[in-house]
Amino acid sequence: MSAQPPTIPLLTPYKMGKFNLSHRIVLAPLTRQRSYNNIPQPHAILYYSQRTSQGGLLIAEASGVSDTAQGYPDMPGLWTREQVEAWKPIVDAVHAKGGVFFCQIWHAGRVSNSGFQPNGQAPISCTDKPLPPQLLTNGVDIAQYTPPRRLKTDEIPQIVNDFRLAARNAIEAGNLSFKLNINQNFNILATWKMLFRYIGFDGVEIHGAHGYLIDQFMKDQVNDRTDEYGGSLENRCRFALEIVEAVVNEIGAEKVGIRLSPFADYMESADSDPKALGLYMSKSLNKYGILYCHMVEPRMKTAGDNSETPDSLLPMREAFKGTFIAAGGFDREDGNNAVAEGRADLVAYGRFFLANPDLPKRFELNAPLNKYNRETFYTSDPVIGYTDYPFLETTA
Repeated sequence: MSAQPPTIPLLTPYKMGKFNLSHRIVLAPLTRQRSYNNIPQPHAILYYSQRTSQGGLLIAEASGVSDTAQGYPDMPGLWTREQVEAWKPIVDAVHAKGGVFFCQIWHAGRVSNSGFQPNGQAPISCTDKPLPPQLLTNGVDIAQYTPPRRLKTDEIPQIVNDFRLAARNAIEAGNLSFKLNINQNFNILATWKMLFRYIGFDGVEIHGAHGYLIDQFMKDQVNDRTDEYGGSLENRCRFALEIVEAVVNEIGAEKVGIRLSPFADYMESADSDPKALGLYMSKSLNKYGILYCHMVEPRMKTAGDNSETPDSLLPMREAFKGTFIAAGGFDREDGNNAVAEGRADLVAYGRFFLANPDLPKRFELNAPLNKYNRETFYTSDPVIGYTDYPFLETTA
């Protein structure tokens, strides 16, 4: 009898809530800046469907929750009907190939300038502290940021509501289908819901990482408020948890995830006690019963650098009761080890998945990977550096 091939942990099935995933390799949410005028474009149909496998989880790029959410050119949105309609064929294409599709909902906060804001106004944040100019990832260009306007306490519920509405729009970004449930008690609203439902995104991921608005509230390097949204750890996390609660109440906890980066100092948004922040959020999220927590490793290493043992997220992983997704410079070996050792249920890949649309197949065969081209990460071209990375069979 021939020996069975060794089990590849990343390619073992996993049940995430009601979703039966065929493997544990997740497409991380990746900003691509190809949604002209903040409207998703037809070329995204090919991009996402290329990276879809039966039973695979994909997280769509950060999508703005309002016209004040923008901080970069040509980011998609979910605050207008035109944007929702533009997402529909993209969502349908992923579902047609059997993928599970979540959309990351996002607000840039102070990581913006007046050129991206309605009527040229200042971007909003928890603070009025300006963000200094930042060297972009291409190593050449410098981004300039307009000093932000500190949100008034009574304005914060409106921002929370923007996230709620964006979540609802994400679920509606699909076709309307007929569904009958004769066990449901009769009333007008329940009858509508039991007869019809949108087959849009399967859920949303709240972007609470990488120095954007929610992260700005949570991190004490940025948050200098003296009201109930500033000061103590509990107060600084209040905004994030209010958003979680609003989104859960709108679309259901089984459709909600969140991304956090407590250890990161991206966009000068650091915290003096990141471990305490990560633990507090991990435990607090359990109250809402959300589907998953997606957390970024502190190492923030470059691909191929295996110098640091990725175990800093373990306390958060143990504290959170739902599915735990780890991200942050994982390669095939790191990802397999994280799953095998119980440090993560799923592993999100960004640059590798960007450059290898068939990444699960390549990991299965331990095949060589295409090299990514950083210079084309954020260009506006609808093909180059976007849908032209070759599949394994075309490079054999």
